Amino acid sequence: MDLQLKNKTAFVCGSTQGIGKATATQLAEQGANIVLIARNETALKEVKNSLPNSENQKHDYIAVDFSNPENVATKISAYIDKHPSANILVNNTGGPAGGLAIDAHTDEFIHAFNMHLINNQILAKHLVPLMKESGYGRIINIISTSVKQPLNGLGVSNTIRGAVANWSKTLANELGQYNITVNNVLPGATNTIRLKTIIENKASKSGQSIDKVSQTMTSQVPMLRFAEAEEIANGVAFLASPAASYINGVNLPIDGGRTKSL
Repeated sequence: MDLQLKNKTAFVCGSTQGIGKATATQLAEQGANIVLIARNETALKEVKNSLPNSENQKHDYIAVDFSNPENVATKISAYIDKHPSANILVNNTGGPAGGLAIDAHTDEFIHAFNMHLINNQILAKHLVPLMKESGYGRIINIISTSVKQPLNGLGVSNTIRGAVANWSKTLANELGQYNITVNNVLPGATNTIRLKTIIENKASKSGQSIDKVSQTMTSQVPMLRFAEAEEIANGVAFLASPAASYINGVNLPIDGGRTKSL
């Protein structure tokens, strides 16, 4: 399916691995110019060089650590001063460490809030004016199914993801008049490094084998398997396309049906 993203410019965060990398690859396959955003410059260069460019796209990257929001603002400002084009923003940042909310230190909430919501706001503030100029904008936040159904043992993540979801819905109401849509993709358990870490931690705490923990987790999914990163990326690419022009302000679970709520 041609999603008509030729000549569109997409900024993709967390794009050196997992869902972010799969999303950057899918958007590039659809003809978009990709600006990768992550902290590891070596990995950024490798991914940049691997991206499809059948439409002779110009791919690029910004190396920046999201633990320093002020630096994020400086880097994105400097970049768009030289390259003033933006149509798509995919906000994607690795989730906070697991643990009970009551056990979390307040600094953990503040750090996660900065990593996710504050950096999302910084990127949106800089890129939305360019989207308005072009008459086309898509902001897609890769969050978690926890915004519909909080997940046990992810207290800080549940809290911050919920904040991002409400920020997103607010932006959708504000920006729709400019042909800029804002939506959230809610991945279920997906074969990524983060999922591997979660499984290993559960196995360590429970005394069960990694295989047993994995089997228990997949048994909770109607499709009886984890998602692949490319399956999440397909949903992101659709929301980024003109075909999704009237989809605005939604939370889209891509979880194989695991989430029990509507």
